[in-house]
Amino acid sequence: MLDTVSSLIDRIDHAISLNPHLNGRHLTIEANQGRIRLQGIVHSYYQKQMAQETVRSIEGVHAVENLLEVCWTTPRRAK
Repeated sequence: MLDTVSSLIDRIDHAISLNPHLNGRHLTIEANQGRIRLQGIVHSYYQKQMAQETVRSIEGVHAVENLLEVCWTTPRRAK
């Protein structure tokens, strides 16, 4: 069972990395019996929707809980 979950997460991670709208996004992906939870920060509602649709299209995914947060501002660097 662990191999199946790991394989599904690997396929999701790969699909997200190939999506040009999500380039450079570091998302947390959890899977439990085909139910996927996405967490992390994106810069627009479009990216949030693209992540969800990318994941939803993968075989083995039955539901997506999209907990991605939209943050328009760029974090400030420490001085």
